[in-house]
Amino acid sequence: MNDIELKTKKAVAILSQMINIPSYSREEDMVADFLFSELITMGIEVQREKNNIFILPIIDETKPTILLNAHIDTVRPSDSWTKQPHTALLEGDCLYGLGSNDDGASVVSLLMAYMELTKKEQAYNLVFLASAEEEVSGKNGVEYALQFLPKIDFAIVGEPTGMQPAIAEKGLMVVDALAKGKSGHAAREEGVNAIYKALKDIAWINSYQFPKESELLGPVKMSVTVINGGERHNVVPDSCHYVIDVRSNEKYSNQEIFSIIDEHTEAELTARSYRLNSSFTDKNHPFLLRVNKKGRLPYGSPTLSDQCLMNFPSIKMGPGQSARSHSADEFIKISEIQEAIELYIELLDGLVL
Repeated sequence: MNDIELKTKKAVAILSQMINIPSYSREEDMVADFLFSELITMGIEVQREKNNIFILPIIDETKPTILLNAHIDTVRPSDSWTKQPHTALLEGDCLYGLGSNDDGASVVSLLMAYMELTKKEQAYNLVFLASAEEEVSGKNGVEYALQFLPKIDFAIVGEPTGMQPAIAEKGLMVVDALAKGKSGHAAREEGVNAIYKALKDIAWINSYQFPKESELLGPVKMSVTVINGGERHNVVPDSCHYVIDVRSNEKYSNQEIFSIIDEHTEAELTARSYRLNSSFTDKNHPFLLRVNKKGRLPYGSPTLSDQCLMNFPSIKMGPGQSARSHSADEFIKISEIQEAIELYIELLDGLVL
């Protein structure tokens, strides 16, 4: 058994233990306990802040710093599972279990790569972070952990991408809108119908095209996904609430998009958060030049990850397939973990930023 195969075996053993421990978002205590203890047993100096586990070596401030990040939390299993979601099950090349594909395989693959890469001096500092609350974009996850880390110059965010590099990712903003009217009797010509006012806004939202489009992510996408108005059939409603789901590209900040929507609609708008912005890394980044030589093609991802909370260059790249995430009988292939460990090492060993 060669060195990569040994690392893969170790990675699968750790991942199997992680699968066996429920680790829903904001309830990651036990899996964080396990990972913290496991790293100590492996002789690694490890730190913990809330449920974020990180390996932070002595930093050489003359060198740039690269972050390897993946998340330890999972969604809750659906009722359609035919296997036990919290029992790791190996069948042939497939390891089944909740969090196997999203995102445990990336956690253990990046960990094995970290251990190999730090055996010798590199032209950069390397930090490993297994973070919490990714599935809910929580404030006690990577956003909280970053304050304990040095300035990061580049990050690899492990997510199931088939080891293809997502160099751009759409952001997310949810906006609550309240259209106000005036109540009256529906049988008489009185009142101002708030639903009609909301419909005018919604018609604009449906038809408006933001002028700046992204090469990889396309246009900003807006969708009205919830609407509530009125209580009785014979009363003109004086209020109507609707929700706008906004998926941003890197050409606009969420604040800019909010201002444009606000300018063109009558409703009172409230953004739930501006935090989850789009991300983009230049194709000519030194890491991506190496990636291209391996025949891996950059693409834009419509799904959200912890990249949206990073204000430095990053790419999303990890073992597994996005289609398996949040699905019943989730699995990862052992061969995918082995490929990921090997490729991470090849791409990062000797890299100069």
